[in-house]
Amino acid sequence: MALLLTFLKAIGKYRWYAVAISWLVAITGWFVVYRMPNDYQASARVYVDTQSILKPLLSSMTTLPNTEQQVTFMRRTLISRPNVERLIRMVDLDIKTRSVKEHEKLVDDLMKDIKVIGTERDDIYTISYSNPNPKLGKDIVQSLLTIFVEGSFGGKKQDSEKAVQFIDDQIRMYEEKLAAGENALKDFKIRHMGMLPRQGSDYTSAYGELNEKLNQARLELLEAEQARNAIKRQIAGEDMAPVTETAEKAIVNPEIDGRISTIQKQLDQLRLQFTEEHPDIVSAKRLIGQLEARKKEEAKKNRSTDPGANYSPMLQQMNVQLSVEEARIASLKARVGEYSGRLAAMRAQSNQAPEVEAQLAQLNRDYAVNKDNYEKLVQRREAAKLSGDLSTATDMMTFRVIDPPAVPSTPAGPDRPRLYSLVLAVAMVAGLGTALLLSQIRPTFLSQHSLRETTGLPILGSIGMNWTEQQKVRRRRRLYAFGVAVASLFTAYGGVLAFTVFRQA
Repeated sequence: MALLLTFLKAIGKYRWYAVAISWLVAITGWFVVYRMPNDYQASARVYVDTQSILKPLLSSMTTLPNTEQQVTFMRRTLISRPNVERLIRMVDLDIKTRSVKEHEKLVDDLMKDIKVIGTERDDIYTISYSNPNPKLGKDIVQSLLTIFVEGSFGGKKQDSEKAVQFIDDQIRMYEEKLAAGENALKDFKIRHMGMLPRQGSDYTSAYGELNEKLNQARLELLEAEQARNAIKRQIAGEDMAPVTETAEKAIVNPEIDGRISTIQKQLDQLRLQFTEEHPDIVSAKRLIGQLEARKKEEAKKNRSTDPGANYSPMLQQMNVQLSVEEARIASLKARVGEYSGRLAAMRAQSNQAPEVEAQLAQLNRDYAVNKDNYEKLVQRREAAKLSGDLSTATDMMTFRVIDPPAVPSTPAGPDRPRLYSLVLAVAMVAGLGTALLLSQIRPTFLSQHSLRETTGLPILGSIGMNWTEQQKVRRRRRLYAFGVAVASLFTAYGGVLAFTVFRQA
């Protein structure tokens, strides 16, 4: 507390310097603030609608563009150097710059002053810019709004066109690979026509199948030879064979055969209705047996006395069977020979055929891979084209201007009342600081305690000042003048504020 009183006394000694400095700083600061140009803030608000009905309809047909990410990226890159340079050309600010340095300064100032505020949650974005020229500020905001809308569509379309162009190049490359693969397959099949595997089989399975066919043909040949030999032995051992029961059955009697056939049909019909024990069925069977016996008796009565008649036509049938077996044996021998030749040829190609199959499999695999990639690229190209068309469709991303670019009639800045108050505070601090600095430059002892603390000498006493009446009057006048000076400073501050408020109104 004592230290504070000491500082106050020291400042009070140079109070007139403090008042003078405060007045000087206040007047100078107020004049500078008054001369500051008005700052008009132009702004616009836009709403980006990224919810489109096309998204659920086309989600399974193509890759849908991420409109939210696209708008967010455009908002963050709107205040970039290329866009600001384009903005300068749109509002004809480039004709006012005389050098590259001025142009760069203008670009830097615009990048610093332009504000884009928005939230991805609401999709509402505000573009603002402050400039002493309200028309210029409005034009800049309008141009920024145009760049924002055009950039959201144009950038994605360019990306889509580049993607389609890249896919087209890849498709042409794979078309050349497919043509080369087809030619290679054709030449390979022509060179190895007889060694190519059949559909669904390889060399090993074809060799095993052919070997099995050869063994089967040999077995059938052996059976045919055994049957032929058996017929030959029978013919040699039964020369002029007598009539047998089989030959007797072969004798034809049209009358009896007709009756037997009729009764047999009736028997079949009866069997559909009754069992075997039915009397009608039993009598029909007995009648057929009697007719068969009668047929045999008549055949024996009609046999000729010619010695050849005692022999059956069995010999003729056996000769016919022998001829058939001989023909079958010849056919089977040809088949065995053919299969043997094929098997020998395949055995001779046993070292080369697997290699041919491996090369063919490699060619087919390469061709299948290229074809699969080609078909996928064609599908991707169509999807990319559709995605590019969707990116440029206004229905996918709709811009709605909530507040068009506008400039209020009252300036947005500078905040002169606040600046005037700040100037007053600075002036007061400057005045007090000057008085305190002077008291430190030219120090005096203002109390016995400070003198004793500084010199270390004992103080025996002090003599007070005896002011005359004229001096007292003069001191009171100075005190009044100081109070008037300080009050005038605050009154001037109040007048400046009132003038500012009246001017803004």
